[in-house]
Amino acid sequence: QVRLVESGGGLVQAGGSLRLSCEASGTFFGINAMGWYRQAPGKQRELVATVTGSGSTNYADSVKGRFTISRDNAKNTVYLQMNSLKPEDTAVYYCNADGIIPYGRSSWGLGTQVTVSS
Repeated sequence: QVRLVESGGGLVQAGGSLRLSCEASGTFFGINAMGWYRQAPGKQRELVATVTGSGSTNYADSVKGRFTISRDNAKNTVYLQMNSLKPEDTAVYYCNADGIIPYGRSSWGLGTQVTVSS
C-alpha cells in the first residue's frame, strides 16, 4: 500500500506564491510518474503538472510559466511551486503517483485546499 500526504496549501492573495509538497510512503521500489491535479467546485479534476523519475515534465497550458514541478526521488517527494497565483487557481490540489513499482497501480492523496483571493 502506498500513502500520499500533501501539505502546503492555504490562503494567499492574487499574485502570491505557495509551495505544495507530497510525500509517498509505504512498501514499493519506485514510482514512474508523480504529479498534481486540481478540482475546483463544480468542475472536473484536471491535470496541473507531472514529472517522471528521469525529470521530464508536463504542464497544463493554464499554469505554464507560473508553476514549477520538481521531484526528490530519494525522498519520494514531489513539489509544486506556484507563483503569480490567480483566483482561478483556487481548488483542491491532489497528488498522484502513477506506475508504482512493482504493483503498476496509481494512488491519490486526500488533497490540500488552495484559495487565492482577489
